[in-house]
Amino acid sequence: MKEKKHRLPTIKLNSFRISRLICGGNPVSGFSHHSREMDWEMMRYYTAENIFSLLRECEKEGINTVCWRGDRHLIRILLEYYDKGGKIQWIAQTASEWKDIFANISMIKRLHPVAIYHHGTHVDNMWHAGRIDEVRDIIKFIKDNGIIAGIASHIPEVIEYAEEHNWGVDFYLACFYNLARQFKPYQATLTKEIEEHFEDKDREAMVKVIKGVNKPCFAFKILSAGRKCASHEDLTEAFRFAFDNIKPTDGVVVGMFQKHRNQVQENARIIREILGNGG
Repeated sequence: MKEKKHRLPTIKLNSFRISRLICGGNPVSGFSHHSREMDWEMMRYYTAENIFSLLRECEKEGINTVCWRGDRHLIRILLEYYDKGGKIQWIAQTASEWKDIFANISMIKRLHPVAIYHHGTHVDNMWHAGRIDEVRDIIKFIKDNGIIAGIASHIPEVIEYAEEHNWGVDFYLACFYNLARQFKPYQATLTKEIEEHFEDKDREAMVKVIKGVNKPCFAFKILSAGRKCASHEDLTEAFRFAFDNIKPTDGVVVGMFQKHRNQVQENARIIREILGNGG
């Protein structure tokens, strides 16, 4: 007997329908934004089989898209999942630890992602270095390859700059919290813990930018990297704040750690409570 599949509201990204709740990739890559111990716990839990289970649960609950890194490990995982009949869509993030980002994009392209966006930490570091205009070349390369192109950022002014200078970005990933007030090392290359500050006042600045951009935006870290998950009520309040403060054409990206409870199911149910089933 086939499992019943649920539905979630969707938005359009060019010709694609994207669920307004997207599965983020930090947990499957072992980036907790909490501690080295939790990073390792995520790495130990997310074996290939447990990642496949996560993807199957997403599809069952109506989450039709993941937003994951385009590194060799996850490309291999997704390739095997598709070979097994999986249908989930992939919005790919560049793996900015690669020396050659253009080569990374060319490798990602082989798996036919819905879209590619440039990694927010690299974008923000280029902003701090006064080299932000170099990111425009990356966007152009993605688009020249016939792929929907976006950028991520933790800094509201970066998104405003890209729009003001007509970069031709198709969509944005916008962090509710500014974790990039200065140069920041990449999570994939960290050798020690760094302290990150999640200040709710940051949300107001970013949602103002999201509302002012006439393109799809995907808000991320809306749960403060799990800090707003202490109770079902806290979780619901964080989701409600997000959807009350983004456009109807926008969505959210949320990482989901399935070890202790079924976060995929819980999050999808909250979205249906807030927004309905949609189509």
